[in-house]
Amino acid sequence: MQMPNNNPANQKLPLQGAGGALRLAILGAGESGVGAAYLAQQKGYDVFVSDFGAIADNYKKQLQDWNIRFEEGGHTEAEILSAVEVVKSPGIPDKAPIVKKLIEANIPVISEIEFAGRYTNAKMICITGSNGKTTTASLTYHILKNGGLNVGLAGNIGKSFAYQVATESFDYYVLEISSFMLDNMYKFRADIAVLLNITPDHLDRYDYKLENYAASKFRITHNQTAADHYIYCADDAETLKVMEGKTITAQQLPFSIEKTIETGAYLDKDNIVINIHQQHFQMSITELALQGKHNLYNSMASGIVAKVLELRNETMRESMGNFRNIEHRLEFVAKISGIAFINDSKATNVNSTWYALESMSSPVVLILGGVDKGNDYGMLKELVRQKVKAIVCLGKDNKRIHDAFEDDTEIIVNTGSAAEAAQIAYHLAEKGDTVLLSPACASFDLFKNYEDRGRQFKDAVKEL
Repeated sequence: MQMPNNNPANQKLPLQGAGGALRLAILGAGESGVGAAYLAQQKGYDVFVSDFGAIADNYKKQLQDWNIRFEEGGHTEAEILSAVEVVKSPGIPDKAPIVKKLIEANIPVISEIEFAGRYTNAKMICITGSNGKTTTASLTYHILKNGGLNVGLAGNIGKSFAYQVATESFDYYVLEISSFMLDNMYKFRADIAVLLNITPDHLDRYDYKLENYAASKFRITHNQTAADHYIYCADDAETLKVMEGKTITAQQLPFSIEKTIETGAYLDKDNIVINIHQQHFQMSITELALQGKHNLYNSMASGIVAKVLELRNETMRESMGNFRNIEHRLEFVAKISGIAFINDSKATNVNSTWYALESMSSPVVLILGGVDKGNDYGMLKELVRQKVKAIVCLGKDNKRIHDAFEDDTEIIVNTGSAAEAAQIAYHLAEKGDTVLLSPACASFDLFKNYEDRGRQFKDAVKEL
């Protein structure tokens, strides 16, 4: 079903000014920045890419192949401050000196999503939340693609949105949107906005205030009209708290596993039920590919999107039953000597680790640690007492983990590499146990990113 998109982000900027093409500067040369550079070049801008750090070889080659000017290892301020607009990669905080100077100079700083949204009339399905957004975005894409829709998957996942806008012609996009992306989105509009949950995460970027982070997440509803849809978790206390002070214009579609929902999704005994404008869908939770309490929420959110787009029940049932979860999210690695190894490296906050532990049915040796983003480990203590026989720390500074759990588990050991962590966890575990890598922390102290951490762990398990 094709639905019209009157996205305000589609307003085009003038491409020509006095003296030729307008300068667009791009900060950061990762997937997001390089994709934005390519699209900007296609649209006639004079593009300059600047990365304060080193640029990965594959991205450098792309920029060279496209004849796009770039620099690495620092910022040439005169080049950047001569831009009419700057596209900032989501990982760069507003407190970075160059960003402060741009703001002082009244030069607009926007996200790649905001920029790319101007150049497509596709319908936008935008998914955010502290936990579950990658799984939900991937499942939603899977259902829509199987339903025959011409759909792309982008945002915080896969090829950048901007690059796909430049090279593809999709009617729909499923976008996984982080709070960092939302912070620099202004005119962009989500036709369908999904907010899964709000739990403390990235508080170092939000003055250590949950209300600031929550306000960022709620930007997913900005610019929505009465023709749009806002899908949210009716069981999430923080979401409901923020909604009390908000006027939401879009049609609201809640989901819950705790109460019956008239228009939206809910759990009826062992069945997911979705009711939307006479559209009815029901499926046994035992048939869902994604198991565990947290995945009921993810499946409900994806199912509501599919019903809004009027996909057939048969397509939904088949897709929700055969979906394979993403790499690094509760990914089964191997069973060795009766010990299961699970890679949940994508769990970069405490709440994600809580969900992982909650879904475990056997004794756990938990691999935890990395860059602590102001974590409150209190919510894990009860589950650690119930399920965790040992904690293996994987990080440079593990003091806060020791302090948090010294009374809750007998064994806490430190390791400095994925190989060492896997080896020690293997020796601490017994037949029937699970070794769970679910770090609750970012990975940048020992690894390039959470993918690198997950892959090193999987390689280490295969060497056991």
